[in-house]
Amino acid sequence: MSEKESVSAEIRAYLELNEIEFEEIAGPTFVVTLPGVKKLKTNVALRVGTHAVSVSAFVARCPEENADKVHAWLLEKNRRMYGVAFSIDQYGDIYLTGRVALRAIDDHELDRLLGSVLEYADESFNPILELGFLSAMQREWDWRISRGEPTFNLEAWRHLLEHPSEQ
Repeated sequence: MSEKESVSAEIRAYLELNEIEFEEIAGPTFVVTLPGVKKLKTNVALRVGTHAVSVSAFVARCPEENADKVHAWLLEKNRRMYGVAFSIDQYGDIYLTGRVALRAIDDHELDRLLGSVLEYADESFNPILELGFLSAMQREWDWRISRGEPTFNLEAWRHLLEHPSEQ
């Protein structure tokens, strides 16, 4: 069995043992679904390559406003992160990405890596939305209030949206 096949088997066994939702696709690539609190779900692709496992997780789409502030915030966060870092794609969408050598992959490292992705995606989600999408959230809030629609999906930002002139 090659090192790549061995690592793939180890990842598969880890995900099954820990009852983590995943789909295995060609490559081999494991698409893992991690449940969150603020970001309800984070999909993570673990692609087993010849020398390393690459990690990629979508966090948020391209900021509609204050992109410079969002990017500066992400770069500052990168200084203290383990295993992955924030990056953007050609469209400006925000991801967590990283690479880990095949020989470093074991249950402990997978635990630490997936835990890091979950923590960083979840804890950064609201600040990214506040910095990069506040105007859109304000429009949505105003529309819902004017029609008596529920605002439960915007409750985390009530303090910013209810009285915007006080900000």
